[in-house]
Amino acid sequence: MTLDKIYHAAYVLKKAARNTDLIFAPDLCGYRNIWLKTENLQVTGSFKLRGAYYMISQLSEEERQKGIIACSAGNHAQGVALAAKKSGISAKICIPDSAPLSKIEATKSYGAEVVLVPGSYDDAYEKALELQKEEGRTFIHPFDNDDVIAGQGTIGLEILDQLPEVEAVVVPVGGGGLISGIAFAVKSLYPGCKIYGVQASNSSSMVRSLEAGKQVSLDSAFTFADGIAVKRPGDLTFAYVNDYVDEVVSVSEDEIAGAVLALMERQKLVTEGAGAVAVAAIMHGKFDLGEKKTVCLLSGGNIDVSILSRVITRGLVNSGRNSNLTIALIDKPGQLEGIAHVIAGLGGNVFSVQYDRSDPNMAINSCFITVGLETRDHAHLADIKEALTKAGFVLVGSTSIGGDCKLG
Repeated sequence: MTLDKIYHAAYVLKKAARNTDLIFAPDLCGYRNIWLKTENLQVTGSFKLRGAYYMISQLSEEERQKGIIACSAGNHAQGVALAAKKSGISAKICIPDSAPLSKIEATKSYGAEVVLVPGSYDDAYEKALELQKEEGRTFIHPFDNDDVIAGQGTIGLEILDQLPEVEAVVVPVGGGGLISGIAFAVKSLYPGCKIYGVQASNSSSMVRSLEAGKQVSLDSAFTFADGIAVKRPGDLTFAYVNDYVDEVVSVSEDEIAGAVLALMERQKLVTEGAGAVAVAAIMHGKFDLGEKKTVCLLSGGNIDVSILSRVITRGLVNSGRNSNLTIALIDKPGQLEGIAHVIAGLGGNVFSVQYDRSDPNMAINSCFITVGLETRDHAHLADIKEALTKAGFVLVGSTSIGGDCKLG
């Protein structure tokens, strides 16, 4: 890897990728010196086009004639498919069957042949290698290739151009290609800048590998942040991260969901789970940033609509803004009016009511009423509970909207 290669990639990518905006976001998560690098607004909705297009641009004529093959959880697939279409090359792409339907359909729309593989990214990887040997296509690796890494490194050049005084860059990490390219570019030009990585805790293969001092393979990598669900770091990327990255941490599914919601509400930016992990890490104080001018990379915005709905619900629940309260009552007129009066008096909003007097364990003249509540935060909800209790109502349950629904 050299800076010249990354600069060359930037020149080549002028034909295919856009320089994405860097947005100042001081009100996003209680940290005032934060900027967002919006690769979620990149062509295909992800940074992946950069590395895929640059690697494909470097193929020989013989390789181009034989076509290419790739594996992906969705974003690399779209980048490869579009790059192949622009280059007039045949593309076959293996995608895990758990990938969001929106990513699968988008890949097909660019003209690539899609092979769905049961399991995770790593299963799709094995299938792609098998087909590559059978058909003689060139394998376009999603992260463990210097041309791919150089393409991703062009983001680092853009950040330094847009914010020359940057002091820290926070980057999502799956297999490690994105952070490797950015870290090499930024550290080569500005060694004092800190580079931090963030993984989903359910697929923290890079975190565990760094702790072990060697590459570690996970048994599973199940997270709704599917773009970074990788069981094992690459050989090249593990070495680059060791040399150029200052720290890599992990964030939980709920922390990621909260970041997706915050980006939507406060910045009007839609990100997928993987695209929001850098913001999640800052929101939950994973790094000691002090007053550093920090760039968070939003790596992608290709989130499935059905998953987005569940993420929003989870984020509202975790912030204390949606909940169910179950109240035991004597079944007589005016009870619901009394409950509503208390809640409305404190500024809460009732959006659903369920009435139950069928439980065989309750008294004949009693019932349960469950109200769905919208509140400002956990403290507001606690105030309403206290006021209901003081008014003589018996609270028998407080649960999250959506029950035990899992994101990943």
